[in-house]
Amino acid sequence: MQRICVIGGSRYFGKSLVERLQAAGHQVTVINRGSTRPPVGVEHLVVDRNDEAALAAALGTRTFDVVVDQVCYTPVQAAIAARAFAGRTRRYVMTSTIEVYDPATAVLPTVPLGTPVPEESVDPAGRQVAMDLPWHDDAYLEAHYAEGKRQAEAVFVHAGGFAFAAVRSAHVLGGGAQEFTGRLAHYAGLIARSEEITVHEKALPTVFIHYEELADLLVWAAAADFTGPVNACSDGLLDVYDLAEIVATPVGREAVYRTVPAGEKASPFSFDRHYAMSNARAKALGFSFSRTTDWLPGAVAEALAALSAAPTD
Repeated sequence: MQRICVIGGSRYFGKSLVERLQAAGHQVTVINRGSTRPPVGVEHLVVDRNDEAALAAALGTRTFDVVVDQVCYTPVQAAIAARAFAGRTRRYVMTSTIEVYDPATAVLPTVPLGTPVPEESVDPAGRQVAMDLPWHDDAYLEAHYAEGKRQAEAVFVHAGGFAFAAVRSAHVLGGGAQEFTGRLAHYAGLIARSEEITVHEKALPTVFIHYEELADLLVWAAAADFTGPVNACSDGLLDVYDLAEIVATPVGREAVYRTVPAGEKASPFSFDRHYAMSNARAKALGFSFSRTTDWLPGAVAEALAALSAAPTD
């Protein structure tokens, strides 16, 4: 049994993570702002992680074997957490994102087209950190989501005081109504209504992961001893056409596409730039991934069921 603290953990794969840790017999503490209670038997600390004094007071004399941070989006949040948990934990795992590799959001090393992007393409140890940017502004944060994650990783790497790992998640799907982005339901609705799916002229592939597989990987990462970033994605690359065709099969209609001019925004998962990740490091460290095409039809079925159950005006 380990003492594990989960920051966030109130919905989607974070909720599944907490349930898995509890089922494995670990002593789990959840920190959030109180909107959702954790399962019975899980300690619940209601506090705003952005309030450093309140966070330290809520933690009291508690120590942990591992902290899994599900909701760190900025270097300011990372710095607060690094100070608050210094001396309280031996290991800190932050959930990061595939978006750190997006070449549209930063000057990054060029990766040959078709080559899965490895972790070393974005080295947090070499990233500049700017604490004085308006990270508290929701609009700014939304527009700079990828850079916020890059800088948060960098803060933890340089903080010391505990071993640090970043889990860079692919696009997460599955769970029907639990999938709060609604992207699979979006595609199902478009196809069912014979509406156009906007795509780039040369749509490039990306990578995905099922929300339950990501929860499993985070449990694994909490117990492991590796440090640094690790990519989390199921096997197999899919482009927007592959995805739409898998959605279209149970809907019983053909997908309709419209190519957008260069520079115009297209549908989710249509990309005109390459940053599909490699999962080779996680595999070498001992984690086994599923294939996207094995679980995606089931995720589509869940999305369709959620659409059918949704109230209509």
